[in-house]
Amino acid sequence: MASSSRAPGAPSARPARPNQVFRRLRGSRSPGEFATAVRRAAREIGEQVSCDARYIGRVESGEIRCPNYAYERVFLHMFPGRTLADLGFAAREDVRGRGRRPAPPGVRHDGVVPDAAHDGVGGDADGTPRPHSDFDEESDVLRRAFMIGGPLTAAAALGHGPESVPAQRRRRVGDAEVEAVEEAVRRIRLLDDRHGADGLYQQAAQPLSAAYALLDSGTAARASTTHRLHAGAGELAISVGWLAHDSGRFGDARSHYAEALATARVAGDPGLEAHAFCNTSFLARDAGRHREAVRTAQAGQQAARAVRSPRLLALLALREAGGWAGLGDRSSCEQSLARAHGHFARGPAASDPEWMSFFAEPELEALQAQCWSALGEWARAARHARRAATLQDHRFTRNLALYRAELACDLARAGVPDEAAAAGDEVLALLGHVRSSRIRAMLADTAAVLRPHRAATGVGGFLERYEGASRRA
Repeated sequence: MASSSRAPGAPSARPARPNQVFRRLRGSRSPGEFATAVRRAAREIGEQVSCDARYIGRVESGEIRCPNYAYERVFLHMFPGRTLADLGFAAREDVRGRGRRPAPPGVRHDGVVPDAAHDGVGGDADGTPRPHSDFDEESDVLRRAFMIGGPLTAAAALGHGPESVPAQRRRRVGDAEVEAVEEAVRRIRLLDDRHGADGLYQQAAQPLSAAYALLDSGTAARASTTHRLHAGAGELAISVGWLAHDSGRFGDARSHYAEALATARVAGDPGLEAHAFCNTSFLARDAGRHREAVRTAQAGQQAARAVRSPRLLALLALREAGGWAGLGDRSSCEQSLARAHGHFARGPAASDPEWMSFFAEPELEALQAQCWSALGEWARAARHARRAATLQDHRFTRNLALYRAELACDLARAGVPDEAAAAGDEVLALLGHVRSSRIRAMLADTAAVLRPHRAATGVGGFLERYEGASRRA
């Protein structure tokens, strides 16, 4: 996401000039409603942008003089026949930082990695586009992005807890620090979408510690800033918890989700509370604590009523369905699935949380596949998993690998070894780009089921390739 954040006290190159053209194009829609329209337009062209009301405000205020490449494609899709100049933006070549000191590779001068366009080139008007490289480079970029030169540098300097902060070093927290925490959340989600959690978790712990150091040691001038900081730190805890969850560190994930829930309760933030319960339910299901999965999903639905987001209620109903399926309660599972479909059918809303951008029809199908798989209805599960893999945009590598791994596992248990092996091969082809213990565990289950069927078409070759990949991992 384009940002013009800079180190506190740094002079601005030029004063912001409000983008009156963009404001007129928004018309009577609120910034939140317009942000929803931007996210919907992005999905139509296979882009993924984390647009919210604050981003729209920054564009209209002139703080964002030229959008990054992903947003550019979305805006030009929304307003066909217009150029960026027609939308009130400055030319990209006029905005790029001329005469600045060099920044580390892949890091903007404000310390934040540019949001990535899905054509394989990342960048925005404040930095130089860079090609995506392998996972290890992305992981290193994540570390440098948060800890070099940006607003969180000050937070990191505080240490990792309030006891390490001398009184004279306590500082007032402002928009720059809060925006850095929010940007950290977006970057983690973006890299997880591309590569999965393994390898990111340890790096992401650094900005999380810095964010909570700000909470413990900083003071904000406005109540709204304090609320945003609590929400940002809580969302960051959930994002880091998800990285732990997806990489098999269930104890760490449980701790991070609990931290987020406590932050939500302190801040009185029902949206954050619902998110924390949602992920806790998912973790409980994966850990085999199915009764807890049901209870926490129900608690999340209670909190979510204040958010007024049908899609959030749909996801929480699916989490509850997963818990009932794990308990073998088919009737309760079907009732929860019916509720989920009813909420989902109401469509997106301006109040949908930003983190729910992943929750579209492919995820709906995938979560249903998991329910039927838990109930032992493998063929039915495979139908939903196949639909999830078919609908999923191929640019979102991690989820594509996940859905195909689910499909391979369901087909193997449904007694279709040749199709399972073919789906498994598709997952293997993606493992060079994705590191997820969850996906590898699913592939291991598939291989175990298929070994007695080695003579079936394609199975032997798949098992050889799987075993070779396992030795190299």
